[in-house]
Amino acid sequence: MAVRGVTAEFRRGQLTAIIGPNGAGKSTLLRALMGLDAPAGGAVTLAGRPLSAWNRRERASRLAYLAQGEGLPPGTRVRDVVALGRGAGQWRWGLLPPLVLEQEEASAVERAMGRTDVLNFAERRVAELSGGERQRVSLARALAAEPDFLLLDEPTNHLDLGYAAELTEYLRCEAAGGVGVVAVLHDLTLASQADWLLLLHGGRVLVQGTPEEVLTPANLYTAYNLRAEVLRHSGRLIVIPAAGGRGHAP
Repeated sequence: MAVRGVTAEFRRGQLTAIIGPNGAGKSTLLRALMGLDAPAGGAVTLAGRPLSAWNRRERASRLAYLAQGEGLPPGTRVRDVVALGRGAGQWRWGLLPPLVLEQEEASAVERAMGRTDVLNFAERRVAELSGGERQRVSLARALAAEPDFLLLDEPTNHLDLGYAAELTEYLRCEAAGGVGVVAVLHDLTLASQADWLLLLHGGRVLVQGTPEEVLTPANLYTAYNLRAEVLRHSGRLIVIPAAGGRGHAP
């Protein structure tokens, strides 16, 4: 779905979650922020300049993108996959040859693997990893570029609850370290751990603000046609669909 009339600011040091029902325009908005789809009107700016004014190399040094369901070369070492984030080589037919990096690039790769806890299996092949481990490798690849902003399209999709919570914590740590993190998320309880939420509905921003401001029964009913309770437990919000799910407005 096309998105229209969206005005939003994404900041470094902030974890922003883009939420909304299927077809609300979440992935479309993310692709526009990355420069993969040019807006028909208005503009996306980065550090005060139109995104279109940045050349491809400049853009790649500031923005990193983790696509939904990103495939990884199964026969390749984890270390070499992460090195792709530095623009080192490309894979074909599922195999990437071992790479030789300059010291600065090798250090960036080591830092990215350390921040995502993949150093202990850096020499293993992708095919030997679990789904959660592969997603951490994909995250390390994106972070190896040392971007200002990290954009992720449904990074917890197909992950079990433990791996999804773990990945969300990595994103929180990256934001705390100064990276601007923007993630499309379906799980509203995980999204409640973000600093800022954009709730999309029908291609427009229904509401944006803190989790407490956005995740209200009234907003959730409007966006999802779903009756839900929003509870606080251990300092975090939990969204629980009410018995019967869809129905009359709260």
